[in-house]
Amino acid sequence: MTNSAPRRGISTRNLLRTTAALATAGAIGFGAFSLPAFAETAPLNAPTEQKTELSALPSFADLVEKVSPAVVSIRVVEEEEVGAGDGETPDLPFPPGSPFEKFFKQLQPKGPDGKPLKRKAMAQGSGFFISADGYVVTNNHVVQNGKDITVVLSDQTEMKATLVGRDQKTDLALLKVKTTKPMPYVAFGNSDKLRVGDWVLAVGNPFGLGGTVTSGIVSARGREIGAGPYDDFLQIDASINRGNSGGPTFDIHGNVVGVNTAIYSPTGGSVGIGFAIPANIANRVVAQLKEHGKVTRGWLGVSIQPVDPDLAASLSLDKPKGALVAEVTPGSPAQKAGILAGDVIVKVNAADMTDVRDVSRTVADLRPGTNAAIELWRNGKAKDVNVAIAVFPDKIETASADTNTPAPAAATQSLGLALTLGDNGVVVQSVDPSSEAAEKGIQPGDIIVKISGKDVKTPSDVVDGVSAAKKADKSSVLLLLRTQDQQRFVALTVKKA
Repeated sequence: MTNSAPRRGISTRNLLRTTAALATAGAIGFGAFSLPAFAETAPLNAPTEQKTELSALPSFADLVEKVSPAVVSIRVVEEEEVGAGDGETPDLPFPPGSPFEKFFKQLQPKGPDGKPLKRKAMAQGSGFFISADGYVVTNNHVVQNGKDITVVLSDQTEMKATLVGRDQKTDLALLKVKTTKPMPYVAFGNSDKLRVGDWVLAVGNPFGLGGTVTSGIVSARGREIGAGPYDDFLQIDASINRGNSGGPTFDIHGNVVGVNTAIYSPTGGSVGIGFAIPANIANRVVAQLKEHGKVTRGWLGVSIQPVDPDLAASLSLDKPKGALVAEVTPGSPAQKAGILAGDVIVKVNAADMTDVRDVSRTVADLRPGTNAAIELWRNGKAKDVNVAIAVFPDKIETASADTNTPAPAAATQSLGLALTLGDNGVVVQSVDPSSEAAEKGIQPGDIIVKISGKDVKTPSDVVDGVSAAKKADKSSVLLLLRTQDQQRFVALTVKKA
């Protein structure tokens, strides 16, 4: 065996010899040898009293032994088409609907009936019992394509499971197994009491290994990772990997405080950043899945966007807060209550709304059929409206914008935009790449619906809106833009002559 190179330095023997020599030298004529004296100090984290014994580090063994029987592995048999990405046809680096996608899909192997061949595939995940009669919580993405679901207990007993319900927006699903004996189960805790720095344990089935426990802390709260409209994840550094999805995160008391659902990883493996759905969200969703098989959410009927400092200034808000209404759905509760595009939702049932996520989650949690008191900010003043909350529809119909631009262009140099009149309104024909408009994402094809709250029907309306802002000594104008089937507000600085 080859040893690594030794670390360079003074050997113990030489060090002793040197010390002895220094002591002798002091005795025979070099004078007394002493080290400089310092006032006695203690490290910042030193205990106030000296302990005679070192305290043992805490062990999670008792907790693991108690909760592990309720954690299960989940095997799911899926059917998938034989084709792209499996080595038989090329991966498709094209967006859905691309002509190239259609061409390459023609290369997929097909059966005698002309339909693409299908094959069975196996997916794996984790879950946990929440009741003695066999209800199991897991992630939606673990079971959403499942044709055959099997729950594997900690003693390797296999049980067939049926899907009770699932919710794609929060990535949660509820399963049920038939059992003649009580199953070991765990309960949801209060995730709102978790603090950054609290210990947590993740238990699950990474890479199909089963029964794996990792520990860590809550490293952040309220994470938004683009997984859905109600993102509010706990970030934990307990290692979670493929197969941990749907498994529980426990606090040190054995309460389920989260459902492991995603990781951040440039490599596909754990790098210490994992995300769990907070127990308080999961508990509400699971209760609805158990009772109704689906989740019913409150619906206001608005498209909203964040209020940044520029928008806040243009709306005369003292600070960025709430959510700016970009569009109101025709026939929606919001329209019936008189909410308008350009309003800012600042309170719901007297609760302050700090941002878009606050509004989305609060409205979704409202019970359909009830009334909600909403405080708006409109034209520099507060306005109260009462809204009859409806059921969130499965599909919302919106009109798509057509951007044919046959009319001659008109330039508004102060905004960095060239405009033209199209079939559906005033269309951005080009954007100065060095302008603020380009920085804020305005693109050719966008339709300008309003400027500073006034309807835009011709390019000259935009020019007039800029002129009016200059005369009123305003520093910016507020544009309402439509891009395809979505609307948003953008505040642009007005260049003064």
